[in-house]
Amino acid sequence: MSYLKSWLKVFLIWRIKHVPERQFVLFASVLIGLVSGLGAVVIKNITYEIKWIVQQEFVQNYFTIFYFIFPAFGLTMTYLASKFILGKMAGQGISDTLFAISKNHGKMSRKGMFSPMITAPLTVGFGGSVGLEGATVFMGSSIGSNLARLFHLNQKTVNLMIGCATAGALASVFHAPIGAIIFAIEIFSLDLTIASIVPMLLASSAGAITSIWIYGDDTIFKFVIQDKFAPKDIPFYILLGLIGSLTSLYFVTVYKKMGIMFANIEKKWVKLVVGAGIVGALVFWFPSLYGEGYSTIKALLIGKHHIVMGNNSWFGSQNKLLVAGLMFTIVALKAFATSATIGAVKVGGIFGPSLVTGCCMGYGVAMLINYTNIGLVSETNFALVGMATQMAGVMYAPLTAIFMISELTGTYELMLPLMICAAISYSINKYFTEYNVYQQKLAQQGFLITHDKDKAVLTMLALDKVIETNFIPINPDMTLKEMLFTAVENSTRNIYPVLDDTQHFLGVVTLDDIRTIMFDQTQYDLKVSQIMHGAPEIIQSSDTMEQVMDKFQSSSAWNLPVCENGIYLGFVSKSKVLSVYRRKLIDFAGV
Repeated sequence: MSYLKSWLKVFLIWRIKHVPERQFVLFASVLIGLVSGLGAVVIKNITYEIKWIVQQEFVQNYFTIFYFIFPAFGLTMTYLASKFILGKMAGQGISDTLFAISKNHGKMSRKGMFSPMITAPLTVGFGGSVGLEGATVFMGSSIGSNLARLFHLNQKTVNLMIGCATAGALASVFHAPIGAIIFAIEIFSLDLTIASIVPMLLASSAGAITSIWIYGDDTIFKFVIQDKFAPKDIPFYILLGLIGSLTSLYFVTVYKKMGIMFANIEKKWVKLVVGAGIVGALVFWFPSLYGEGYSTIKALLIGKHHIVMGNNSWFGSQNKLLVAGLMFTIVALKAFATSATIGAVKVGGIFGPSLVTGCCMGYGVAMLINYTNIGLVSETNFALVGMATQMAGVMYAPLTAIFMISELTGTYELMLPLMICAAISYSINKYFTEYNVYQQKLAQQGFLITHDKDKAVLTMLALDKVIETNFIPINPDMTLKEMLFTAVENSTRNIYPVLDDTQHFLGVVTLDDIRTIMFDQTQYDLKVSQIMHGAPEIIQSSDTMEQVMDKFQSSSAWNLPVCENGIYLGFVSKSKVLSVYRRKLIDFAGV
């Protein structure tokens, strides 16, 4: 180990002397893209091997009870691996990555570089109804973060490398390098500049190349457009966008409410039992809910809905109304299955499920239109556009939805309906909820990083780093004379916090308050309680830096006290905040 450290030190010294920072960032982005892409391939291969082993023909045809057992087994194995091997739950991925960027200076655990290779395949391979993308992004981001810090790159570049790793991992999974870049930009709020876009292009290309080496250059979903888009279909696509926005709202609502339900369950093993029971029952009755559900998408994109129906023949494979009913049943139940899986073990993501529900929703809408004879539309086209509609509504990433769906299927002929539906779904969902499911919790805590550079930098500041404690406190029962000789004479500050015997903050006395009487000995018997006054604003220890700056703005004060449950902690000065802000801005944005 010491040999490796010494070698790394020699390399870093050589790099600083001979390789300019910009060129080294390009090299690092390619390396991170390749490693992240290979990691994504490993996760995908292990998962599909498990799925192939357990989903044999005898299980599908004769022992369907295993569809109840397998998810419970997989979730239990994930729980045990997380508790006894990894030490903690692997996390949902994208939300954890956003938190690391916003509040942890881009630092991510080294365990994150390999833990998803264990937990994600166990969860999804055995039937957990979630996508691999969350775990893949988390793993790639951990790789990018740790390699960037190993190379001693600054804060701004660490965040960029996390974006590069995300792009490389997703490009490898989906063969969609453009969509992967747009995803990283939209979800992680990365600056779109030449300095950032070139490394991301290289990383995404490197990630896609790793997948092409192994799988070839075929698209993930086979799609051949049979009915070209015609202007007469626009009203039906508008309808699809409206219905898709409603199913997106439904999915997000179920996900949030079930998240709250599982959060209120204190014991982890109880969460496991409840989640495994829900997922097992749903997958038993509807095997199409098993795992990611990409087999459902593949079947619907070629119009073979009877494959999706499986043992649910009672829906009637030839009856358009019943087929539409099955499609919307899958949409409704997938939200519960996904939420229960994540609630049980906190592994997996909603990227894949949003594709599945969008595909089923689009196919179902087309079936209803054709059944009612108000028009004749292509079920496969609507299934494809439905995926983008749901993605835009759930993840608030309309550009990602448009380009990724086009790349996934290898067709750009439906670009206009993709744009129409994604825009409608995104706009309606954004109207009802400002933040997507990844951002909601962080936004409530004030930790969400944004494209607004000022707000982004404020988010990264920590209140405890700007609190000053070199203020001499005084007691309300002190006389002016005691205050002058115990506090004013020994202080370099012009503010004196007034505290009771339990250190509760009562108010302040400033030098200006006593300037006209401090040399008048006839006033020395005045009590501090007669001189003190309240602070214009009080900063709470739980306040975000954005709230702190709002309090400075509204009070026009330069110094404000900080309290926790009424207990005095210190003061924050506007000048100190601005000084720390400028240093962070230089580090974050390179200005």
